[in-house]
Amino acid sequence: MLNVFTLSNGRLFQEEIESLEELSRFRPIWVDLEEPTLEEKRWVKQYYGLSIPEDAIDEDIEESARFYEEDNGELHIRSDFLLIDTDDEARQVRVAFILNNANDQLRSHGVLFSIHDESVPAFRLLRMRARRMPGLLDDAKDVLLALLDGDAEYCADTLEGIYDELEGAGKMVLADDVTDEVAGAVLATIARQEDMNGRIRRNVMDTRRAVSFLMRSRMLDAEQFEEARQIQRDLDSLDSHTTFLFDKINFLMDATVGFININQNKIIKLFSVASVALLPPTLVASLYGMNFKFMPELEWQYGYAWAIGLMVASALLPMWYFRRRGWLK
Repeated sequence: MLNVFTLSNGRLFQEEIESLEELSRFRPIWVDLEEPTLEEKRWVKQYYGLSIPEDAIDEDIEESARFYEEDNGELHIRSDFLLIDTDDEARQVRVAFILNNANDQLRSHGVLFSIHDESVPAFRLLRMRARRMPGLLDDAKDVLLALLDGDAEYCADTLEGIYDELEGAGKMVLADDVTDEVAGAVLATIARQEDMNGRIRRNVMDTRRAVSFLMRSRMLDAEQFEEARQIQRDLDSLDSHTTFLFDKINFLMDATVGFININQNKIIKLFSVASVALLPPTLVASLYGMNFKFMPELEWQYGYAWAIGLMVASALLPMWYFRRRGWLK
């Protein structure tokens, strides 16, 4: 899918391109290629003179090759954007940006090209904001900064969701009765939120690198440079939140495992009490089973009743003592 975005009266307008001829009707500041076909890449190359690298959105590209500047002044940035699936699974979507300066030969006044395979929430957020807020964007560099800022905001919103999930898990852990089923559900929630928090932290690091590269490129004016610094400060604040969440996750994990151990100890305690309570009857039975010359159960009319009563009493006496001491609670 090939979409071009133009500015009119300070608002961003989107047009879907279905042929090469339609490109000549617009002077966009942003060209977005979502799952581009070979034909759409050919249109971009033919009209703008821009060759999209084959490995633009490859996941296995070297980290050192994700940010660079061409001899003709083009900036190439490959950045990861956070995406939460419908099943609340977090993952990254690789997006390749190519930012070129004003060039009459390429019929361009400065265009941002973005290439990705999936729809990205930060892109939808920017389109919605730019339609409702006139004057939000002035050029292609504003678009790139706004996309990176939108990714930071999306990470912040996701962190708020993690706070809510962990708060619910904390209430379950601190309840009066934590069964093994409840502990299992809490551990599943904690593991899922820990994975999401880790991905957010990685995404924040990647976005910080992209913004830092833009600031070092010296392509930003004073106002854009200050906006980039503000994005950096926002990303730094997210780092502290992810660190706090990691600590909270570790606490909940330790508390949950502790309650699981307590439940297991309760079971072991029952076996221990039963073993101690049954030891005296076993001793009595062993004594009466010895081969004496005169065996009580044979020589005495009430020998069997006495033996059985003695074993029952020897079992109940330890249980009464354990209950009196509160060991059976």
